[in-house]
Amino acid sequence: MAATQGARGSRKAVFEATLNLSAGDAAVADLGKTLGQAGANLMEVKRAYDSATAGQRGEVVPAVVTVFEDRSFALRLKTPPTAYLIRRALGGPGAGRPGHERAGVLTRAQLRSIAERKLPDLNTGDIEAAMRTVAGTARSMGVAVEPG
Repeated sequence: MAATQGARGSRKAVFEATLNLSAGDAAVADLGKTLGQAGANLMEVKRAYDSATAGQRGEVVPAVVTVFEDRSFALRLKTPPTAYLIRRALGGPGAGRPGHERAGVLTRAQLRSIAERKLPDLNTGDIEAAMRTVAGTARSMGVAVEPG
């Protein structure tokens, strides 16, 4: 998904940042902290992000914002962070002391669901490899994974 503003053609990118924003309701203050120096129209970036993520309200959806020298921009959405998806599947936070405390158990079905959702952003096309990647993130959060 990409939203662009301004003239098309060969444009030179002058700034690029990845922002973790609340879907459907990006905070202008968060945008301003990062994009203010680039000179992009913050309200246009907010409108483009909010309309592109309106169907995912309540989630954190990272966006890569590229600002060009004519102050136009391109917006590329990514999948929510793996840790966010794991916390949501468990219904609570990870362990306070991973390795010493257990925050919960992730079922194989939950693991597969998260891996399928993250697959476009991972460097693999294999669901089993994606599941191993998600399981590693879960373990680092103090979340056990159901054997299988």
